[in-house]
Parts: sequence; structure tokens; C-alpha cells
Amino acid sequence: MDNMNTSWITWKFTLRTFQTSLSSPVRSEKEPKASHSFDLRSLYWLLEPSHNYHIMAAASPLGSFSENATRLGMRIQETLTERITRDFGSSTTALFDTEDKTTDIRKRLDSTNDKEKIDALRRLIAMISKGRNVSEFFAQVVKNVASHNLEVRKLVYIYILRYAESEPDLALLSVNTFQRDLTDSNPLIRSMALRVLSGIRVAVIGSIVTLAIKKCSADVSPYVRKTAALAIPKCLSLDDGQRRELMTILVNFLNERSPLTIGTVLVAFNSVCSDRLDLLHPHYRRLCRLLPDADEWGQITIVNVLVRYARRMLPKPLVFQDHNGATVERIDSDLQLLFRSAESLFFSRNPAVVLAVSRALYYLGPPSDTPKIVPPLLKLLRTSTEIERVVVEELYIIARASPELLSSHYSRLFLRSSDLPSTKLAKLRILVKLMKSENASALLGEFTEYVHDRDDSVAAAAVDAIGTCARLLPEYTSRCIDILIRLMKDGIDAVGSSAVRVLKDLVQSNRRETVPHAAATAAVVAVEGIASVQTPAEIVASLAHQFDDVRHPRAKACVLWLVGQYAAASISTTATTATAKDGVQAQAQIQVVPGVENWAPDVLRRAVKSFAHDVSPPPPPSPSLLLYLIAWFIDKLFDTRYYCRL
Repeated sequence: MDNMNTSWITWKFTLRTFQTSLSSPVRSEKEPKASHSFDLRSLYWLLEPSHNYHIMAAASPLGSFSENATRLGMRIQETLTERITRDFGSSTTALFDTEDKTTDIRKRLDSTNDKEKIDALRRLIAMISKGRNVSEFFAQVVKNVASHNLEVRKLVYIYILRYAESEPDLALLSVNTFQRDLTDSNPLIRSMALRVLSGIRVAVIGSIVTLAIKKCSADVSPYVRKTAALAIPKCLSLDDGQRRELMTILVNFLNERSPLTIGTVLVAFNSVCSDRLDLLHPHYRRLCRLLPDADEWGQITIVNVLVRYARRMLPKPLVFQDHNGATVERIDSDLQLLFRSAESLFFSRNPAVVLAVSRALYYLGPPSDTPKIVPPLLKLLRTSTEIERVVVEELYIIARASPELLSSHYSRLFLRSSDLPSTKLAKLRILVKLMKSENASALLGEFTEYVHDRDDSVAAAAVDAIGTCARLLPEYTSRCIDILIRLMKDGIDAVGSSAVRVLKDLVQSNRRETVPHAAATAAVVAVEGIASVQTPAEIVASLAHQFDDVRHPRAKACVLWLVGQYAAASISTTATTATAKDGVQAQAQIQVVPGVENWAPDVLRRAVKSFAHDVSPPPPPSPSLLLYLIAWFIDKLFDTRYYCRL
């Protein structure tokens, strides 16, 4: 009951903070009033578990609740400030539905009426969004950079940001105005002035940009500090001589405590000095605590940086058995702090965050933490086709190393008609890794359906999966061979050719070495540990009897190759005679051609009969195999050396 009362107090305090944030003024007196709307979904997003999971810990003391509620209030205030400062007034939807009146834009830009200037600038920005090149108006737009109307200045900055790199000389004319705007009372104006300054690609203003970054790095607004952090890599690429000064600013930036800014600070860290992980020593634990409160794209950067730091600076988890035989895991306390902070991000609405946390736990965590990453990844499979394509590759890495983690979820990896071909191929690879006796029957049924996929590569991969099942699971070998023989007659070239090729591979891998007759047994030894209920000669004989049903030249070439390899097998066709002796039937071997299986000459006859219809571009290899078989039979039937002497 006490926990419920404490939670109610915390939520009441949070909502009161939210109401105060809405009622507090965030714009300057000079700025005209605009209607701001804040959707309740934004509040729900701010209060979701990935941003305020500390508040949910009902067992914590009241002091920690007050601290967490204060942090949440600050986070709401920062987000409201950022969203409200981005509000440009009324909607511009109508600009996309009207014709572009480019002839009137120049007049409106030179007009003394601010409304006409705003309308012209909005039309220019609408054309930019459509992909139109409107750089011809750059000179007229730059003249309005010092306008007293705040709305005009915002739109001018947006335009200049787009064309500052292509028109650096004209942009230099407004450098003094940009420097003056760095002291403006509106945080949006300050941040946009810095963005324009860092976007002018002229080396001579490198020192000016550095001073602007240094000034904005100490700004009271987290949004301006965020812009300053992003400007550091731009300035460094512009003038490498400013590296020492920028490094000093970046080191001070690492003390940032705002969740809105810390992500961009680490983006600048990765761009400027990604190998200087020693700079993170005094900030590691604070970064771990800020991780749940940071914005979602900042969380990705923070997780990746902390993973690199942990892999280099922290000891690996130790797994050993104590004297009682129980498994014990010993994890560093700093590594545990990272895991506790990151696990709550599994509930993030951003799939990239979930993937980053999954990789962190997979590569850093002990074996007991690895199963935690499976449910969040499986949940992402139904998000979108693009996200599913990335997730299945992550799942394949898990299935290759620890298939038992996914074995109970194999049905969630079945192929769908809406999947991309590359996604289907990745899912088939995973299903093959998860195959075992318990689910082989269900998977074989799925593979049999997948061979009819409209994509030939997926159909061929499904046939290969059936062959893999035959090799890995001896009890399903006979069933797989029957399926492959049926598929050999399929009208689709990719399916029929793949089925014969897989059968050929099975025959090669299933070669048997007969134990000497002195052992008084017919025991056989399976090569590579693969057992089969059918001998290679029996499989080849089945293919030979159905040679007329094979329609594809490449498939026929595989059958002829197998006939050439196994026509002289030691197991011969036998005919049972009716001689009875002591109640036991005696078997006498009857061969049409000595040393040759009885079905081999018939295959040659049928191949010659259909040879004229098998030539298709590109020519199949069957003619050469056919000639080889003819020469082999001639050598067997006649004494070639006798004719040579004649």
C-alpha cells in the first residue's frame, strides 16, 4: 500500500511539472504569439518505460523518487522547448497544392511588407522540398537576413542552410549578422545562426566558427548546446588547424548532463577522436545513468560508444563452476551498471535502439543474459520489411552460435509471400540451423511448399534445405530422397535441376565402403558419419528408371554422370531362380553386360533417343557425358586392343 501511495505522489508531481511547463513562457517578448499544440501522445512517449524506468521502481526510497521526478520534469521541459521553438506558425500545406509563381517571388522578396516576404520564402522552401533548384534567389534572400521580423529570419536561415555550401561567397556577406544572432534571446535563432556559420565551407572563417562553438557550448539552452556539438566535426573538416581548440571544447562537452545533448556530444566524439576512449574514464558511470533518459537516436550512439569502451577497458564476465558443480558468473560492477541501464531500452519504439542493445548484451553479457535478446528481436519481425531484413541477419548470428535459443520459436521464422527474396533466403538459413528431430517433420512440410516460390533462388534454397535435412537426420533420409525424386520431375527448371544436383551430392556424400567378406557380415561404414537407408547404387538406379521424366538438360547431365560413376558398382542386378535346396532360395546373378548394371545400357539408349531435343542455349554438358558413356560401353563390350592390331 505504501508503494502505491508513493507511486501516486510521483505521478502527481510529474503531471504538475508538465502543466507548469505548458504555462511557462519560452519565447521572447519580441516574438509574435503563435498557436502551439502539444499532443498527449508526446507526453506518453516521454513517460514510456524506455525514458523513465527509474520511476517504476516502487521499492526505491522516497528521496530517489523525488530525484527521478525532477529529472523527468527537466526532460519534459527540454523536449517542450525544442518542439515549441521549431513551430513556425500556420500550416504550409496549401503551398504544395498551388502553382509555383516564380515570377512574383522576386517582387515579394524585395517588398517592404513582411507578410509578402514570408509568403515568398515559404514558396521557396516548398519548392526546395520538391527537389527544385532555387539558388537563383540567393542574393534576394540574403538581404533579408537582418530582418526584424522573427518569422522572416527563421525562414531565411532555413534557405541559407540549404545553399550555404554552394554559395559560400554570398553567405560570407552575412557573417556579421550570424555572429550577432548568436546572442539573440531565442534559442532557435542562436542555434540556426551557428548551423549556418558551420555550413559555410570557407577555410578563412574557421577561427570564427571555433569561437562561435565555444560560446554556444556554454549556452543555457540544451538545444543550442546540441547544435554546438554537431558543429565540431564540421569545423574540424573545414580547418584542421583548429583541432587543439576543438579538442578542448569537446573534453569540456563530455561533462554534459542534459539527456537531450549527450547523444550529439558522443557523435562529435566518434568523429573527432574515436580512439581516445581514455577520455571517458571519469564519465562512464554518468553516461550509463543518462542512457535511459537520452533521446532515441542519442541512445544508439551512447550504447555503441559504451560497448567499445567496455570491450577495451573492462574485464570479461567469468563463468566457472564452484566446488558443488554449480555454474557461477562473475561480472564487473561497471559492466553490470551498463546492462541494467540498457535492458530497459528493449521497450523502445525505435528498432535501431533495440538492435543496438541486443548487440551489446550478445557480445558483452554472460551466457545467462543471452536469452533476453531473443523476444525483442522476434517482436521486430512484424515491424516492416526493411527492419525485418536486418533483424533476420542478427537472428542468424544467434542461430549459428546458439540454435537452442531459437529452436522453440522456429514457427515465427516461416516465410511469408510479402517477404523480400533476401529475407526469405536468410530465414531459410536460420531454419536449417534450427532443424532437429523434433521439428524436422514440420520444417520438411514447409520446405516442400517453398520450392514453389516465384523466386528461383528461394526455390533452389528450399531444395538445398531438404538435402541438408537428409544429411543431418538419418531417420528422415528416405523421406527426403522421395521428395527430391518427385521434385526432379517438376516443370520449373530451377526446381528440377536443383533436385537432381542435391541427389548427386547426397550420393557422393553417402558413398559406402564395404567391410571385407571375411567379416561374414554385410556391415557398411558411412562416410562423414552420414547414414542412409538406401545405398548410392539404389538411388542411382531409381534415377535411371525415371530418366524419361527428367526434362531439364542440366538435370539429365547429372543423371548421366551418376550412371557413369555407378554403372560398374559391385552390387549387381540379380534374378531369383526357382531352385530350392534345403528350403533356401539360391540367387544367381544375371548380367546383360559383364561388370555393368542392367539399367545402365537402357539409360544410354534413352539418352541417345532424346539427345536431339536436349540442345538449348547454353549447350548443356550432357553431350560430352553421353560420348564418354558410349566410349565406356564400347570398351566393355569389345576388346579394343584386338581391333587395334588389325
